Amino acid sequence: MGWIVFTYSLPSKSSSGPRVTLWRRLRRIGAIALSGVQVLPDRDDCLESFQWLAREVRQANGEALVMRVEQFEGMSHQSIVNKFREVRREDYTELETKIAELEKALGVVDEMSDRAPIQETLEKLYKHHAEIRQIDFFDCPEQREVAARLKQLTQALLPQSPVVTIAPQEIEHYRNAQWVTRPQPHVDRLACIWLIRRFINPKAVIHYRKKPVAHEIPFDMHIGEFQHQGNLCTFEVMIKAFDLDDADLQTIGEIVHEIDLRDGLYVHPQIAGVDALLRGWLLAGFADSALEAHGIALFEGLYVACMQDASKATV
Repeated sequence: MGWIVFTYSLPSKSSSGPRVTLWRRLRRIGAIALSGVQVLPDRDDCLESFQWLAREVRQANGEALVMRVEQFEGMSHQSIVNKFREVRREDYTELETKIAELEKALGVVDEMSDRAPIQETLEKLYKHHAEIRQIDFFDCPEQREVAARLKQLTQALLPQSPVVTIAPQEIEHYRNAQWVTRPQPHVDRLACIWLIRRFINPKAVIHYRKKPVAHEIPFDMHIGEFQHQGNLCTFEVMIKAFDLDDADLQTIGEIVHEIDLRDGLYVHPQIAGVDALLRGWLLAGFADSALEAHGIALFEGLYVACMQDASKATV
């Protein structure tokens, strides 16, 4: 892997505002200073980030240059990687300090107290963690430790959920099934549709009706095996019933659960964006077929992203 290099200069008489803004932008995209230039790994998204910055510099009557560099004289590839990791380590250390403060605050809160402020702070910490992960190009080892502490904090904050027993189902019995759910599918039903096409039958027939007819398998319709059970949404029920609950599906299940039930049980940075997107589709009046197609694409993207994050965490 090579490197993308960004160098710039602003007019000497310009105010400090553009300089401070540019410095903050460079930090936000994860660039590091090296030999008087700013550096990012040679990736398409990194190149685009520098190109946008170069455009802004030129609009401020400055000069900017973006170039690719194979290697830096006197610096090994690994030494540069280590510099990126050092900067991210500082970010994770700062985040760990905030996590410790929240853990201390939670320790003095009794069961009757309002935990909403702590929940709000926890959501901000998750968002901060996601932002660091976005620019953690070389998988700083501290990331896993911070993620584990956030998860532990979430479990400590939230009440224990009742155990729900789900009857196991054999996927083979559903390969040729025709499925049915209510019209205008939203988050839970769209996730179930994606699961059916991803893991059971990519060409499965899915109908949209208020009531099932003979030989159709209903889901999320308050009838049949596949509906809300206990505190589980239908998607969670299906991944348990078909024994598909791997870590990545569990993450998607938690996102779907929170958007569908809004009980504050799970915190993920993707929740707000997915929720807004799904509501936008409904407000736009998309037909069932369009909602299905968009939903499948959305959850496939989420699944692949979750798998990529998991593979990076194990490197």
